[in-house]
Amino acid sequence: MDTARLISDRARAVDASGIRRIFDLGARLKDPINLSIGQPDFPVPEPIKRAAIRAIETDQNGYTPTQGVPVLQGQINDWLATDLGWDARPAGSAEPGQPSTLVTTGTSGALSLAFAALLNPGDEAIIPDPYFVAYPHLCTLAGAKAVLCDTGEDLRLTAERVEPLITERTKLVLLNSPSNPCGVVSTPEECRDLLELCRSRGVLLISDEIYDEFTYPEFATDRAVGDPSLARCPSPARLPGAHEDVLLIRGFGKTYACTGWRLGYAAGPRDLIAEMAKIQQYTFVCAPSAFQHGVSACFDVDMGDLVREYQRRRDLVVERLSPLTDVPTPGGAFYAFPRVPERLGMSDTQFVERCVERNVLVIPGSVFSTRADRFRLSYATRMDQLERGLDVICELLGA
Repeated sequence: MDTARLISDRARAVDASGIRRIFDLGARLKDPINLSIGQPDFPVPEPIKRAAIRAIETDQNGYTPTQGVPVLQGQINDWLATDLGWDARPAGSAEPGQPSTLVTTGTSGALSLAFAALLNPGDEAIIPDPYFVAYPHLCTLAGAKAVLCDTGEDLRLTAERVEPLITERTKLVLLNSPSNPCGVVSTPEECRDLLELCRSRGVLLISDEIYDEFTYPEFATDRAVGDPSLARCPSPARLPGAHEDVLLIRGFGKTYACTGWRLGYAAGPRDLIAEMAKIQQYTFVCAPSAFQHGVSACFDVDMGDLVREYQRRRDLVVERLSPLTDVPTPGGAFYAFPRVPERLGMSDTQFVERCVERNVLVIPGSVFSTRADRFRLSYATRMDQLERGLDVICELLGA
């Protein structure tokens, strides 16, 4: 059978990830210096491993409620009450007007459910440029249009930049802070202005905060609502009444190095969470059961030392590259997004090819953007590997 003729236009409209192409290229290299992957290089903390193993050994391996196992739901709700002041309860149990929560198959699963629940063919979603690679394709799969917002030289999504792009077809604005690929952290003022704009225009604000625990101290300028002693990443979800206008998406994989466990959660308007839960019931069914029990141990694990170690790597990247090119100081996550200087006379892809020739893997910026003048560097790797990779990159930049 000629199955090629059966493939849907929807599938054909989705390109393979440019990141995967670099991974495939790296597989041909012998012991490459891999600065391309957004995968934490530390092991899953022992209490979280133990909790997952106990769940498997005690036969907690079957389906869970679509909304998530009760113990994890309760811990998420307690944390949202502390961090945001939200009274978040499981879908189906919240009082009218109250937010609710849904455990999802990664944050990508949460985004997929949200886009499916919100977007009709022809609707529009405003996303930042640069963007996480999945964002435009999630729109495509929903039959909607991704409207790219140029974030300028400072790589910041602001209300001023978003407002001219809102039309009668706009359903949502997507904020990613700390961001992938840039590491940019929105300020409290930027979060407030963006939420006020969305409220005034009847548009949902989705806040993708997969890297919220990886915010470096000088950028963690907000405070947890229920515990003001905790410095936290600025978030529109922390503003009064945000549970009615913000869909919050967070996850466990990046913070606790369990990316392959595929666990995240969504919280926000009750009606929307209920629709997302309904779609999850007929697609993902539920998030992985034993791993839900595993990450229930994460709320007692302090990741501060590891975040400080990543800050030390961030500082090295900025120190080495900033004399040679423009590199906005990452406020969180574990990526830098340096510019390929015009004086080199090459595109981002050409520069990355030069890096690959020297056994260093980075990602062309055009994978994440309509522009082709930057590259993404991940410093989620050992310090000795990072230093070796920076030596090569600095030499190619003209040091």
